[in-house]
Order: sequence, then C-alpha cells, then structure tokens
Amino acid sequence: MHRCAPFALRQLPRAFAQVLGLCALFAIQGAQDGLAQEQGPPSEVMGVPIPAGQIDRAIGELDNLAAEIMRRSGVPGMAVAVVRDGITVYAKGFGVRKAGTSEAVDADTVFQIASLSKSITGTIVARQVQAGVIDWDTPVVKHLPWFRLKDPWVTSHVTVGDLLSHRSGLPDHGGDALEDIGFDRRQVLERLRFLPLAPFRISYAYTNFGLTAGAEAVAVAARKDWATLSDEALFKPLGMASTSMRFSDFEKRANRAVGHVRVGDRFEPKYQRKPDAQAPAGGVSSSVNDLARWLAMLTEGGVWNGAQFIETKALLPAMSPQAFSAPPATFTARSGFYGYGFNVSVTPAGRTSFSHSGAFAMGAGTNFLILPSARVGIVVLTNAQPTGAAEALVAQFIDLVQFGKIERDWYPAYNRLVAPTNAPFGSLVGKLRPKNPAPAASLAQYAGRYASNYGGEAQVVRLGDRLALRLGPRQTEYPLTHWDGDTFTFTPSGENAPNGSISLVTFDGKGKSGFRDLTIEYLNGQGLGTFRRK
Repeated sequence: MHRCAPFALRQLPRAFAQVLGLCALFAIQGAQDGLAQEQGPPSEVMGVPIPAGQIDRAIGELDNLAAEIMRRSGVPGMAVAVVRDGITVYAKGFGVRKAGTSEAVDADTVFQIASLSKSITGTIVARQVQAGVIDWDTPVVKHLPWFRLKDPWVTSHVTVGDLLSHRSGLPDHGGDALEDIGFDRRQVLERLRFLPLAPFRISYAYTNFGLTAGAEAVAVAARKDWATLSDEALFKPLGMASTSMRFSDFEKRANRAVGHVRVGDRFEPKYQRKPDAQAPAGGVSSSVNDLARWLAMLTEGGVWNGAQFIETKALLPAMSPQAFSAPPATFTARSGFYGYGFNVSVTPAGRTSFSHSGAFAMGAGTNFLILPSARVGIVVLTNAQPTGAAEALVAQFIDLVQFGKIERDWYPAYNRLVAPTNAPFGSLVGKLRPKNPAPAASLAQYAGRYASNYGGEAQVVRLGDRLALRLGPRQTEYPLTHWDGDTFTFTPSGENAPNGSISLVTFDGKGKSGFRDLTIEYLNGQGLGTFRRK
C-alpha cells in the first residue's frame, strides 16, 4: 500500500503512489562517473559529476543517518543495505524486531516488504520473457481464459505489460477491500469485471490486483504456481534463501520483524498483515542481505556473478517508461513514469533512477532506489506503518552520493506525503452521533440475506437486542451500532481500515417484508457497495 502502496494497501493518494515509488533503471555506464562522459550518447550525460571518494563518504554517514531517522520517526526497527559495483558494501540492522523486547534487528532479519514486491515481480516476469514463456505483449486471456474486465474489447486486448504498468483502466486500488473481507486471489480477480474502467492504455491508476492478474497469467504460462515460479526464477538462483512470496514462510522465520502501528505516541504490534491474495503486488518477505543480491544484479544491468542473468532485451522494458504516472503540476516539475513493476524517474542531478516504496497500514514501510550510472543502490526496510522514514533515509543517502550534502530535510516532507495512508476510513470519522437520532425500525425488518455480484453475500442477523453484519466468504461478523434512522455503523478491519475507521451501513427501500437494499460504505468506493435482499 499496499497502499503503494499503497502498498496491499488502502487507497493511496495519487501523490504517494507516484512519488514514493521513484524507481529503477537499467542502462549502465561503463566508465567511472565523471570520466569520458562526452564520449557517450547525449542521453547518458549526467548533469553533476560524482567526485572520487564521495560515495564512500555517503556510506560512512549511514549509521548516524539511520539512528537519527529512527529517533525522529519512532519506528521500532530498521534494516539498511547498500550495493556498489555489484557488491554489498553496507548491511546493518537497527532497533528491535518487536517493541518491548530486546530482539535486535540485523541484516538477516526478514521483513514484509509490501509494494516493493512489485519490482521483484517485474524482475521475475522479465526472466520468463527471456525464457520465451511469455511476452510483455501477451494477452492475459491467452492464459487466464476466465479473466474478464468490464469492457469485452479491453478484456481481449489487455496484456501482461498493461497490468504490470497500471494502464489497464482499472480504478485505483480496485478490489483491495474485497481482500479485507476474506476473498482469496481468484475470487478477487474474478470480480474485477464489475469495476468501472478509465480509457485503456492512456490512464494510470495503481492497482494491486491488476498487477496480480498479470503475474497469474505468467505463472499459468510457466505451469507453476506464482510462489514456486518466484523461487525457481529469482530467489534460488540469486541465493535469496530468506525470501518468499508465501506468508507461511515468513511466519516460520525465527528472525522476523513484527509489524507495528501507532497507538497514541508510540508504536505497538497490534496487527498481522497476511497478503497472500495479492502476493505478486505486496506479498514478498525478505532481508536486506537478500535484497542486496537482487539490487546488485539490477545495478549491473542484469549481470550476476559475472554472467548475464537477465538479458537486456528482456529486462530493459521493465525498467523503461511504460505509463505516464506523474504528470507535472508546474512547468519546472520533473515527470514520473512507471515501467513493468518499477517506477522510473530522473534525479535533480540528471541521473535516471529506479525505485519503489512499500507500505502496509498494518505495519510496514520500505523503499529502494538504484542509480545505475553510479552503480549504486540502497534498500531500507522498517517494521512500522509508513512514516516516510524509509524514503527519507534513501533520499538523504542519494543526496550525499550525488551532491556530497543533504539538500533538504526530507523526513517532514515524506512524513506529510504518507500521512493520508494512515488516516482512518469513513465519512463519519471525527463526527459525533446525533444527539436526538431518528429511531430505527424494528430489528426484524433489517435482518435477512442480501447479495451483490461484487461483494458476494451479506447477512444482517439479529442477536437479541442488537444487529450484526456478516460479510465475505467466511461471513466474518461485525457488530452494528445504530447511528440515525435507518443508518448503522461498524468498525471494518484490514489493511484498508487503519485505526479509527468507521463504515456507514444504510438501509433503503422499506417494504412490508423488510428493507430491499443495504449499502456498505466500506465497499462502495466505485459505487458497488449496494446489496439487494435475496
């Protein structure tokens, strides 16, 4: 999220999904920076050369920078790794894996990395493109004949690349709330056909389940499940022994970081995010030691251990602009782009960068960025809901690499940017119940079974003198509280419902046999939250 994103994430503000996901490149300069630039093509000339020793000094500042960011943000634990010239040159942990314990974070501590998973997925798909299993332009329905979007023409034409670059027309974070109420991957993907579509291939909207659908098509083409394909195509060949797409693997790790959310003025381990339903978009768990291996391969143009691990023709499209993700708001602003799982940007120094952030409102904040022209990459993982800490530390380090000094105070800038990610959901948040609410009808008139193509079945049951709402495949029960007249509220739970969230439930169409419709605000983001009595 996430909401890079979200982030399995709740609906991230567009600025967060675009700006925090800065992203990855691929063309590597053969000469050391600042040397023989005039011999290369104009597009590879950097505006600011990096003097000898400047990168070493930047690395030397990381201990102090990390400690200061942790102090300011209050995050319980953090891990940081830097790669340079294809080698891990820095890998350390800070703080604790769980607040209130002495279990220290180290470079092998496994974190949930949230939407940073999307760049991992883009890399895995690139390997399948290289193997001839799939192509970026392969229609998804070729391998998922059951997959449908609202427009039949778009259904037949949408490709793996369209879904990995968020240009299918699906709405921002479409389908995420269905995961929160218990729908599995296939069930959510089947319901994407009910979502409204923006213009195909000229619209950008960040979608976890859109990207997941593209990855599923690749897995079917490879005749493997997605988690197994990930192991065989990337994690095992690179020696990423602590990395997985399965939540069950993360749960078994002895050295794992626990997610935290802010409660008052401190972080507490209150929730556990289980992102298997959208694993290609947000389900990877890994350590900075493992991720450094992946970053090293990327910064070296797909080379690992002296051999070409991914060919340029397969990897370069993933790390090239495929969608216009951040149109400039002013004449002086730089634009942002999205590749296939990677954000693509240009730094103030004129260097192409690739990066992505990850955010779980339930307790994860992550970021990586690589500068291929400098053959440098950094990854930062934290075990707390997004605060901007990971992004700020990355920005400070990249400033030191490029300019030899930190250009601005990045933490408050990113902290403000991610704040909406942690905001409670609901139109009634912060509002007081009416002093003299209109009375409700008899409870029996609300009780009954309701259904929606998008949301499945909803039951309203009478439990003595109160009502409860049951939602999703497991019919999870939520107590209903009367608000006013025929409106009630409940407290949703999940990645898209941070602390303090409130969902309105409105009953309409009163008749002799009870109410005809109920509308659940939490599921009504695209106008699909109305359920009709069965």
